[in-house]
Amino acid sequence: MNSHTRTAFIYATIVAMGGFLFGIDAALISGGVDLIKGEFGLTPEQLGTAVASPALGVLLALPFAGWVCNKFGRKKAIILIAILYLISAVGSALAPNYWALVAARFLGGVGWSSISLASMYIGEIAPPKWRGKLVSMTQINIVVGLFGAYFITYLIFYLAGADIDWVKSLGVTPDNAWRWMLGAEVPFCLLWLGLLLIIPESPYWLIYVQRSEEAEAKLAKLMPQSEIATHVSEIRESIDEVAHERSSWTELKTIFSKPMRLIFIIGITIAIAQQSSGINAVLLYAQTIFKQLGIGENAAFVQAIWVGLTSVIFTILGLLLVDRLGRRPLIIWGMVWIIASLGLCAYAFHEARYVLSDQSITEMAEDAKIAKSVVAETGVQSDVLGAELLKPLAGVEFDSDIALRRAVYDALGKENGSKHFNKLLEASIKINAKLVLLGILSFIAAFHFSVGPVMWVLFSEIFPASVRGMAIPFFAVVTSLTSWIVQFFFPRQLESMGMTYIFLFYATTVAIGLSILFFTLKETKNMSIEEIQAALSPKA
Repeated sequence: MNSHTRTAFIYATIVAMGGFLFGIDAALISGGVDLIKGEFGLTPEQLGTAVASPALGVLLALPFAGWVCNKFGRKKAIILIAILYLISAVGSALAPNYWALVAARFLGGVGWSSISLASMYIGEIAPPKWRGKLVSMTQINIVVGLFGAYFITYLIFYLAGADIDWVKSLGVTPDNAWRWMLGAEVPFCLLWLGLLLIIPESPYWLIYVQRSEEAEAKLAKLMPQSEIATHVSEIRESIDEVAHERSSWTELKTIFSKPMRLIFIIGITIAIAQQSSGINAVLLYAQTIFKQLGIGENAAFVQAIWVGLTSVIFTILGLLLVDRLGRRPLIIWGMVWIIASLGLCAYAFHEARYVLSDQSITEMAEDAKIAKSVVAETGVQSDVLGAELLKPLAGVEFDSDIALRRAVYDALGKENGSKHFNKLLEASIKINAKLVLLGILSFIAAFHFSVGPVMWVLFSEIFPASVRGMAIPFFAVVTSLTSWIVQFFFPRQLESMGMTYIFLFYATTVAIGLSILFFTLKETKNMSIEEIQAALSPKA
């Protein structure tokens, strides 16, 4: 590796830390979902809003991200994002109420645009030979962040429940552990903000704003002097392809134009299919999903760590192979793998059975919290009221979590049944938990080996430089909108559809995307951005 390539790697690594912050910011809440729901007394829709509010934040921010990075430069836009991450982390940890938490997480969601801007920046400084690997570093950092978040949440969960003096002196308790989980992001925000100060501005942007001399000085660090003039000329030609008025509106219209029709179809399809796979529902509600297996709270946190570790391993494999195997094979066969994995999860939950025993009902009913809340809701005074209401369910076999949920709600009331359903489910479920774990880990592996990193590689390659500042944020908006829908509706789907049909729904949406990409997606490995444009443009 020569000095120019090494410099590109250093800059790309720093910018790709935005992916790490995204992973940390997104997944830290997974360990505190149930605690937040209990502390603020949230409905499924409110819980979905709290978890998905960052996805809504990035959804509203991305349309302006293109304008900001074109107006002020890639570097300043990314630094602003780092500041927003920091403010969000502090605000989330100290949130005095539900709406303050939603607002703080919404602000952090604005920072989620770091993924698209990092892909844009890295794609613009990377040599064509290394572009796939360097852009994929963002995805590597995302999954490292996810793994770190799951490990941090488990560590805080464990320490909060342990009888350790120094932990108690800090004020960490099982009830407020979620605040410490969300606050754990702060030191990482400060580190990234400091490192961003040393990166240069993108040469593409400098040429875009007619600062060619500065661009050539930056390029001198990234490629041999003999190649700079040719590279600058190629950039100018690509930029000059658009109309003379290079406004954001002009760039947006170009995205929808006939010459970019094939690029648009590829971009919109993969943007939707990537998130409609349910990846962020699995990642952000990991502990909640594992609790559906009846393995207990501690085991659910441990299994989530396995999810994070699998993400890291297979993202690295995808990074190593993206330039060897190519973009198309990884996406097409990866989506087939995703569909099979989701189908396996659906089958395992379909075969599950739920039976409450007399002993488990008695143990649940003797819980003081259950007795107190049942009395409050029904107005009937009885120390054994929970057992009396649940007794008709003893020995009854239910063929789905939805059937059990309806029976529990009928017995205890909807509000009360919702509060204590997870405990009752844990006591009643009979499922092949290893098969579910295998299916989920297989899904995580498939996603992070294929459409996870490769989508961002494609986004950095298939759009002309003249519209890239608007195109990447635009399709990232599509991805974010899909992600928000998936995250927001998951708690409601859990109550109305059940795990079997949730996984089947995700598999179906991926299958639709696969059928479109199979006929439209072209290979782009080892091609310059200009060669890619020629391959994807309509033939005369």
